[in-house]
Amino acid sequence: MTAEATCTLEPPAPANADANSVVRDLVARARSGDRQAWDALVERYAPLIWSICRKHRLGRADADDVGQSVWLRLVDQMDRVRDPAALPGWLATTTRRECLRVLRATQGPYATMYPLDFESMPDRHTQMADQELLAAERQAALREAFTQLPADGQQLIAMLIADPPVPYAEISAQLGIPIGSIGPNRSRYLGKMRRHPAIAALMNA
Repeated sequence: MTAEATCTLEPPAPANADANSVVRDLVARARSGDRQAWDALVERYAPLIWSICRKHRLGRADADDVGQSVWLRLVDQMDRVRDPAALPGWLATTTRRECLRVLRATQGPYATMYPLDFESMPDRHTQMADQELLAAERQAALREAFTQLPADGQQLIAMLIADPPVPYAEISAQLGIPIGSIGPNRSRYLGKMRRHPAIAALMNA
């Protein structure tokens, strides 16, 4: 493993202190063998890895291969993580390098058209990486807030955001609530989600 692959990168953009605290806690627990903490890290940043694979136009099989390689590298590096807050940046950089490895294997010399590493990317690519990191943090925060809702609240919100939309009459029948209560309940549950620490941290960033 080269020095470039260690988790010592500075965060690409200032992160919210609360979000950093969550990541530090998860890394510390995962390092000590806490499987739930490791699963939480994977759930939190899997969308980031997947989005980068999509940017590189990888198929599902290749994206799965990249994801597995990235997480295996993190397992090897976990004891050397000196700045847990830099983990998202490390994951983004490592994922891009793994994507390039796959592209070189499948495209040969044509893969040299891609930038060799994260640090040499033009500003517009760096901005895209920052946006991917932010999107991953937002998705993780939404999942955390959603899972803290009661079961009936999760059902209601899931049905309201379904595509195609579920008619209010069907929601009323399935959940056993009056149609006139759907709107107020939606507002109440969305309010709870907004007050969740993970969401509040992003809104106040």
